[in-house]
Amino acid sequence: MLNDQAHLNPKLFDDDIEQVPSRNGYGEGLVLAADANDQVVALCADLTESTRTEEFAKKYPNRFIEIGVAEQNLAAVASGMAAAGKVPFITSYAVFSPGRNWEQIRTTVCYNNQPVKIIGSHAGISVGPDGATHQALEDLAIMRALPNMVVVCPCDSIEAKKATVAIAKNSKPSYLRLSRSDVPVITTESTSFEIGKAEVFYEGKDVAIIACGQMVYRALLVAKELKEHGISIRVINNHTIKPLDQKTILKAAEETRAVVTVEEHQIHGGLGAAVAELISQNFPVPIKIIGIEDRFGESGEPEELLEKFGLTTENIKKAVLQVLRMKEK
Repeated sequence: MLNDQAHLNPKLFDDDIEQVPSRNGYGEGLVLAADANDQVVALCADLTESTRTEEFAKKYPNRFIEIGVAEQNLAAVASGMAAAGKVPFITSYAVFSPGRNWEQIRTTVCYNNQPVKIIGSHAGISVGPDGATHQALEDLAIMRALPNMVVVCPCDSIEAKKATVAIAKNSKPSYLRLSRSDVPVITTESTSFEIGKAEVFYEGKDVAIIACGQMVYRALLVAKELKEHGISIRVINNHTIKPLDQKTILKAAEETRAVVTVEEHQIHGGLGAAVAELISQNFPVPIKIIGIEDRFGESGEPEELLEKFGLTTENIKKAVLQVLRMKEK
């Protein structure tokens, strides 16, 4: 059953649930962060409107810098501003930042532990028709591997807003992964959010589904459907990939003894890999990882691509049944 303490959208399972790109929440959160702290600044690589940085630029023009199509400079300039006491947010498509400027993020930001906030928009295959060159499927992996980096993948626009405000305060290099396409709004302003703290959205004892981003919604649909068939699913919204909430994940592994992870990202190096690393060393249980299986994306409509790449409720159900059989052996 739904966790009443999670304070989720009462229209969660309705056909007309509101859908909003998570990048919209970033735009709102950036203005809120700037309202609260006059050291917050924003830099963009010629994608101000697409990344939803435009409202900040309108309200705080003296705190906004258009770098242009120069993502390496984007990271390096932001690192210098952070060293001078600013809280810089840098935005672009995720394939360009952190994709194109990973070395500058590594050396000028993380190595110096500067509190630059890297916002990777248009991530995942649900970018759609732009195709493989613009579909960042490896960004969680390359950012998770960096020392000092915080990595967050919010499940909807409201959580993205909260995450933006939170990383503005954490004094750490931080990466926020955002969607271009519409995502069901499953949380509310009352839903808890804390960096490094996963949230149990659906209670269950047979299998734990650990998800991030828009896959959390699909995991909830599966939990509701399988409940009618006598299978009890625990759904965990694991928005923070790093630092991982070890306590919540290990508790789920110990109590359910079967885990499925779901992400709109390569199966190598992302959420599933992080969870597998943790439970294999502490409380090994059967686990299935659902994500992009070692291939590039392609052009298509978001829902078509999610279907083709297996990021569906049907595939999640199959994985649930697989780990159930595995734990019974």
